[in-house]
Amino acid sequence: MIFASSLFLFLFLPLTLAGYFLIGAKHLNLQNIFLLVMSLIFYTWGEPVYVFLMISSILMNYATGALIYLHRKKRINLLTEKSILIASIIANLGLLFYFKYANFFMSNLNIILDRLEIKPIVYSQISLPLGISFFTFHAISYVIDVYRQETEVQLNPIRCGLYLTLFPQLIAGPIVRYHDIAKQLVSRTVTRHQFSSGIQRFIFGLAKKTLLANPLGEVADKIFAVPVGDVTTAMAWLGIACYTLQIYFDFSGYSDMAIGLARLFGFEFLENFNYPYIAQSMREFWRRWHISLSNWFRDYLYIPLGGNRGSALRTYLNLWIVFLLCGLWHGASWNFAIWGALHGAYLAIERIGWQKYLDRLWLPLRHLYTLLLVMIAWVFFRSESLSHAIQYLASMLGITHADGIKYYALLYFDFKVLVLLIVGSILATPLAKWAGSQLQNRISQPKFSHFQSIVYAGYYLLTVSLFLLSASSLAAGTYNPFIYYRF
Repeated sequence: MIFASSLFLFLFLPLTLAGYFLIGAKHLNLQNIFLLVMSLIFYTWGEPVYVFLMISSILMNYATGALIYLHRKKRINLLTEKSILIASIIANLGLLFYFKYANFFMSNLNIILDRLEIKPIVYSQISLPLGISFFTFHAISYVIDVYRQETEVQLNPIRCGLYLTLFPQLIAGPIVRYHDIAKQLVSRTVTRHQFSSGIQRFIFGLAKKTLLANPLGEVADKIFAVPVGDVTTAMAWLGIACYTLQIYFDFSGYSDMAIGLARLFGFEFLENFNYPYIAQSMREFWRRWHISLSNWFRDYLYIPLGGNRGSALRTYLNLWIVFLLCGLWHGASWNFAIWGALHGAYLAIERIGWQKYLDRLWLPLRHLYTLLLVMIAWVFFRSESLSHAIQYLASMLGITHADGIKYYALLYFDFKVLVLLIVGSILATPLAKWAGSQLQNRISQPKFSHFQSIVYAGYYLLTVSLFLLSASSLAAGTYNPFIYYRF
């Protein structure tokens, strides 16, 4: 079950909201139990077998926190706190490696064995549990923060389980740190303003996904499916432009939906995207893109590796290692590893000294530089194989033998795509938000107060229209991929 589906919109979400508010705010513990059960049902709908893996993860990480607490209180002395933590991290990463990377490891091992003329190992393909990267990172952050005493241990198993399984962030992020919602697990209320803003945020995220990401992604998929030798330069740029906008509106759209859904139940999640395509450097890009993931790798990998406290060479190596692993976190393939390694190299080069020259460039050139590097890396992220990515990049550079007879850019480019690219490019910047704030400031002045009701009515009409259009798109069974299945 995913947010952008009729089943979720018209069955699961209404039933969950109805049950939650029928229980009432006076019975928060019952509300927590109800949300935990509904979150497990949400996961079970798509992963009926692996829900037991989810429950095992809850019990294991709850026990880890409790054992660290008991050791700290001198109630047990069998193990050190550090050994408990290490065992927990190994167990969490072991599950992640087995389910997500075992196939990748075995296939590459068999390639090596084949070249050595050794009989390959026969193995059964292991299916990937939905959202395993997200709930594993949630669990690791919780036990590490408890060990570091950066958060209080949660001895209530229901609250601990709810943190790990809360359905708004379960399968597609953002990565929510326990200390950010610890107090909300114990005490929260849903105000009218919070509920209203939650609905609006969810609808805008849904519209991003269904009305922008999906149709742009359909164009990108068609172009990337063309035999790469037949891809003209214009086609290649159209395909990667569509994908660049698709992945932003899909990722940020799901984050918006998660933030909005959380508000409906009294939770506040931190922002996850901040207009990354307006960045003027790769360093700035990663301060704006998938913020929760960037912060996770910074706090739990980059800093423990030494961060920038050692030599310059060590700092560059740390950056490269972090982003290589960040790439592999997104998927078990060499293309994802290359995507991460590229971003690590970008950041290292800027740190080496390129940043000071970059700062002297004309502002539009800095934006163009950043966007170009991001789009080059997206080619590896999107392509199914390394050879496809390299040939696709060659087509972007004009190195292609495509004759443009059977496949050509105008075959995929029409007025609708043009509108989507223009609207997407505008909404990928703060321009619309700035215009809205300017309008709100203007109508707040006494001489324009009579326009307030008209503007607010227009705003709510827009919101309702976006929801109806999104729901209609889903009901019609249009192209609606779930691109997080590899995470």
